[in-house]
Amino acid sequence: MLRRRLNQNTWAVAVMALVFISGTPAHAQSAADCAARADRAARESSGALGGAVAGSAGGALFGAIVSDSRKGARRGAALGAVVGGTSGAHHKDQVYKRVYDDCMAGRYR
Repeated sequence: MLRRRLNQNTWAVAVMALVFISGTPAHAQSAADCAARADRAARESSGALGGAVAGSAGGALFGAIVSDSRKGARRGAALGAVVGGTSGAHHKDQVYKRVYDDCMAGRYR
């Protein structure tokens, strides 16, 4: 009888320990860890240069179709490079902010 009661108590203690361990909140990462993670994610995304290249190609194609001349293609490429570069830089900044905020909120482990 004593052995059976001891076995039940052991199981109860083990179950309670698992409940307390699983219910403990995880600690947030430090700001430096999150900044490093966000910096890596931003570097892996295409930034201003990637946006400028893609914008230039798209702008040249659009300019050539619309104006049907080399001059229009050059203008389209220049405008596309400016717009694409700005858009790429903005996208890179948004990736950094999103990853940093998610990390500080504890969504990345």
